[in-house]
Amino acid sequence: MRILVVTQMWPGPSDPDLGVFVFGIVDELRSLGHSVRVSAIDRRGGGPVKYARLSGASVVAARRFRPDVVFAHFLFPAGAAGAAAAARVPLVVMAHGTDVENARRSPVLARATRLVTNRAAAVICNSRWLADRLGPVRGDVEIIDCGVDLGVFAPRPATAARERVGWGSDGPAFLAVGSLIDRKGVVELADAFAALGRGSLAFVGDGPLRSRLEGRPGVHLAGRVPHGEVADWIAACDVLCQPSLAEPFGQAALEGMAMERSVVATTEGGPPEFVTPASGVLAAPGDRAALIDALVRAARLPSPNAAARQAAAEHDVRLQAARMAAVLERAVAAGGRMR
Repeated sequence: MRILVVTQMWPGPSDPDLGVFVFGIVDELRSLGHSVRVSAIDRRGGGPVKYARLSGASVVAARRFRPDVVFAHFLFPAGAAGAAAAARVPLVVMAHGTDVENARRSPVLARATRLVTNRAAAVICNSRWLADRLGPVRGDVEIIDCGVDLGVFAPRPATAARERVGWGSDGPAFLAVGSLIDRKGVVELADAFAALGRGSLAFVGDGPLRSRLEGRPGVHLAGRVPHGEVADWIAACDVLCQPSLAEPFGQAALEGMAMERSVVATTEGGPPEFVTPASGVLAAPGDRAALIDALVRAARLPSPNAAARQAAAEHDVRLQAARMAAVLERAVAAGGRMR
């Protein structure tokens, strides 16, 4: 197939971590023998005008590339840009989480999103939880996440990794990877760790809540690190923590599991769909006692944890890309009329 991918998140020179999950899917689609062209926004910031530019660039790319199908990541605004580019071919869109929540909170965005999903031959959601929040759509709905690269996120010794990143202490080492924002539950995690009274906790990422985490005993703030160094940080921990208030999928938890690390994750979102009892512990958001208990129980699981790697292998990016390719192929075969 000739596939035009339209996305509002793509790694660029100034933001090499932006949309790496989309990059992984595109790389695997190409490995499967498909010809893929990408029309994307590859930097943060810039204001709304960048979305208009994405739409125009996508239309031009479609005219020159002549794709068999347009595959848009994020329902809006990238989905709208994809719909404009897919004037004569099927459109498949993928929901990642923030796009669905934005539509739920804004009537204007809800109408714009509905126009995209009504145009699409299929909508891919990265979890059943997210699909339920999206509600009914006109085309097919498929549950496929972006998966994890089992080669990049492969097990490696913790001792050497701790030396490389300069972090480690006696007791269990807990790690959180992601933005320091309310939704990620980072302050709640730091409070639960303080109640635990042992070990160390590191945060990889940055955001407006950084000041509320600074100066805490046993807490290390690594800030935003290059994407290539994230695996070293995961290898350095015993337990990867993602206790978000809501997590549409839980990419960081899956990457931790792929590296044989036990996880603590939220019950609200995608993690219950892939975190097994042998690979981690789930805690309800807002329940401080449950989160403290989850940290204790996860620290008792094996480290390294082979069962976690085994569960993550079911979400190998190669398998997920092949499943997405099958959806795209069905859309092309049906001429955009699926179901």
